[in-house]
Amino acid sequence: MEDLSLHILDIVENSIAAQAKRIEIIVQEEVERGLLSIEIKDDGVGMAQEAVEKTLDPFFTSRTTRRVGLGIPLFAQATQESQGTFHIESQPGKGTRVLATFQYSHIDRKPWGKMVDTLLTLIIGNPQIDFFYSHQRGEIEYSFATKKIKAEWGEEGITSLKALHFIQKDLEEGLKKVGIEG
Repeated sequence: MEDLSLHILDIVENSIAAQAKRIEIIVQEEVERGLLSIEIKDDGVGMAQEAVEKTLDPFFTSRTTRRVGLGIPLFAQATQESQGTFHIESQPGKGTRVLATFQYSHIDRKPWGKMVDTLLTLIIGNPQIDFFYSHQRGEIEYSFATKKIKAEWGEEGITSLKALHFIQKDLEEGLKKVGIEG
């Protein structure tokens, strides 16, 4: 995968497949410490410890539609390429937490990519899921919660054209505020 937004999309799709009702994506850019962390938490079905240990094996997948699962191993590889760390924890019935850290200015750290498109894709394709996105860069913070949008838009729904336009504009402005274009 070419960028971080696609890695995030892939990991969140795992959460969706695990029947999550709430998914949190928390990004922290600690430029002065030289660290970038991306945390993805869900309340899905979770995994037993044995399955967690196998997630970094590209030839392990719980899916029956294919025999490989490359998303988690590729994300872990992306962290290692930028001298970062990768951690996954999960419990059956409690959900899963993925934490990837990167050396912020490392030459091999993947670019952000199109975060707005990634988030819109997730929201449009899964209006039943509550997504929470938080991005902090130093003192600047942006957060977005579909639960709040759903409460405000009521009957029109989160996938109406009017609501989607509002969401897109909010994401674009919020991410630009923390230094991410697109």
